[in-house]
Amino acid sequence: MTNDSKENDVGAGDGTAAVAETAAGGVQAVVFALNILEFMARQSEAIGVTELANAFGTTKSRIFRHLRTLLLQGYIVQDDAGRYKVGTRLVALGNAVMQNFDLVQVSAVTMRALRDKVGSSVVLCHAEAEGVRVLSVVQGQSQIEITVRPGSLMGFHASAQGKVSLAYGPPDVLARLLAGPLKAHSPQTIVDPGQLKEELLQVRRQGWASAPNQAVTGLNAVAAPLFDAAGVLIGTLAVVDSVQFLPEPPPEDLLQQLTRAARTISSSLGYMAR
Repeated sequence: MTNDSKENDVGAGDGTAAVAETAAGGVQAVVFALNILEFMARQSEAIGVTELANAFGTTKSRIFRHLRTLLLQGYIVQDDAGRYKVGTRLVALGNAVMQNFDLVQVSAVTMRALRDKVGSSVVLCHAEAEGVRVLSVVQGQSQIEITVRPGSLMGFHASAQGKVSLAYGPPDVLARLLAGPLKAHSPQTIVDPGQLKEELLQVRRQGWASAPNQAVTGLNAVAAPLFDAAGVLIGTLAVVDSVQFLPEPPPEDLLQQLTRAARTISSSLGYMAR
C-alpha cells in the first residue's frame, strides 16, 4: 500500500484492525504535515508544490492535500504566484514559544555534566552578524583557569565555534566573510579563503570543529552545533582548554562526550536527527 492510500484508506471490514489502521494513518498524516512545515520554515523564499514533491519524493497530489489543510488553518500562506510560505499563525506560535525559551537555561545541566566528565571549561555561544557571542561558561576544574568571558565576541574564521557557525549557518554569512580579507589573530589563523572553505566542508563531514592556536597561541577549542526543532543552527557547544590538555587532533573520547552533549541539548530544543 502506498503512502497516499494509507492516509485515506481504512482496512476492509470493521473492528480493532480497522480502527488501528485509521489511527496509524492519522498519525502518519500529522507527522508528514509537520515535516512539510519544518521544511518550509527553513526556506528563505516561497516554494511550489512541485519543489516540495521532489524534496519529499512523493506526488504533487499528496503534497497539495496537506498544503490545503495547513493553508486553511493559517499555518502557511499562498502568494500571487501560487507558491507557499509559512504564515502568521506559525510565526505567532514560534514567538510564543521563544518568549519562554532560554538556551542558557536549557543547556545548563548538560554543560555542567560535560565539564565534570572532561575537566575543561565548557562554553555556550550563538552567532551574530559580526561573530560568535559567548552566552554562558562553566569553568574547568584545573587549578589554572583557561576560559573565555561571557559576552565576548569571537571571530568566525579563527574560532571553533565560529567555524561551526559558518559550516551550518546561512550561506550569506560565509559569502560576506570571504568577500573581505581574513584577519590573522595569530600565526596559525586561517587567512586563505580556499583553505577555510575546505575546512568547513570537513566540519560538516565530521560534525565538529577545532581551532588550535588560531584565536590565541596556546589555546584550543572543540565545538559542535546545536539545532532547534526546525533543524536550524541555534548555537554551539564547545570545550576550551590549553593545547597541552586539548591537543590536535582532539582525543576521541572527548569528541564523543562533546557531540553527545550537543545532541542532548538539541533534543531538548525539539530537534530530531534524520
